[in-house]
Amino acid sequence: MNKMMIIFSIIGGIIITLITGLILNTPPMLVGASHFGYPFPWLVRLIIHPKYFPWRVNILYSVFDIIIWTVIVGIVLFIASKIKKS
Repeated sequence: MNKMMIIFSIIGGIIITLITGLILNTPPMLVGASHFGYPFPWLVRLIIHPKYFPWRVNILYSVFDIIIWTVIVGIVLFIASKIKKS
């Protein structure tokens, strides 16, 4: 993998993570908050009586999501480059 492919993988992972922040991922039987993000719910919106700003970002889950999506984008770019060369 060259440097450009790594950079595109990281940028793609960040973009996909931000887009998945629009996907509702609330566990069943959980009342009072809506969770967003996939595969880990890294964005939480408090519904029942938020004391301050109702949105919360779980930094650990967002970093995990960025890593997962970066690896997936890297694999796709690697396979696409191999198919293009042959």
